[in-house]
Amino acid sequence: MTPALPSRVPENRRRFCRVVLAVVLAAGAACRAPQTPAPKPPPVTPAPPAKPKPRPGPAQPAPAPRPSSVEGVLERYGATVDARLGPLFARAGVPYPPTRITLLAFKKERKIELWAEGGGRRAFVRSFPVLGASGRAGPKLEEGDWQVPEGVYAISYLNPQSAYHLSMKVDYPNAFDLDKAKVDGRTELGGDIFIHGQDLSIGCLAIGDDSIEDLFVLVAKVGVAQTQLVIAPNDLRGGQQASRDLRYRPDWLPELYAMIRAALAPFTFR
Repeated sequence: MTPALPSRVPENRRRFCRVVLAVVLAAGAACRAPQTPAPKPPPVTPAPPAKPKPRPGPAQPAPAPRPSSVEGVLERYGATVDARLGPLFARAGVPYPPTRITLLAFKKERKIELWAEGGGRRAFVRSFPVLGASGRAGPKLEEGDWQVPEGVYAISYLNPQSAYHLSMKVDYPNAFDLDKAKVDGRTELGGDIFIHGQDLSIGCLAIGDDSIEDLFVLVAKVGVAQTQLVIAPNDLRGGQQASRDLRYRPDWLPELYAMIRAALAPFTFR
């Protein structure tokens, strides 16, 4: 209860004193009231440490230029090919390098068999899958027919600067092809048929880079004169008939297939 002031104090001063006293009492009550703590600020998550910038490594050497000669190919790939083929020849019982090789290419089966001769022995060494080819069974007759030739061929030369890694030129058209073209009256026979690397081809046989390295180096060591190539519509050994899915059926086709059968006959699995 607010204490009474003396009556002699003027009324206005009484009022003023009452106001001051009320303010003082209110302030004291506020001081005695429980205080609500101020909310704590959220914890500050420290920023992750900055990742150190990678230091530049040593400069990579420029790739070696492509070999421009057969000798350069032998220097570049010879040791690798020897390591791949040497054990296979040893398993076949034929010296490496051999004295003669024959490649049997079967279009339907999409493979090339490697047979080697040496030390009085002929043996199968390995097969190379054909990764890219065009056309169907049957011989090549003209430029632009996309056909892979069929017959008994030689390797004309080795090409170390092929657009398809490495390549070996097939001697199409050979004497048989030219003779039959003359009989038929055909003049535009086409050409530039190769066995080469990579996996795409039109009219040639693409066997991949590792495989063409193996055959290129092997033929270089044996010699093109000691290399024979037989290209057949399918494997005609063991009395197998020729594929019926033929692009062409010229009158002389039986003669061609009889020649191919005879060339395949010595290369049989026992």
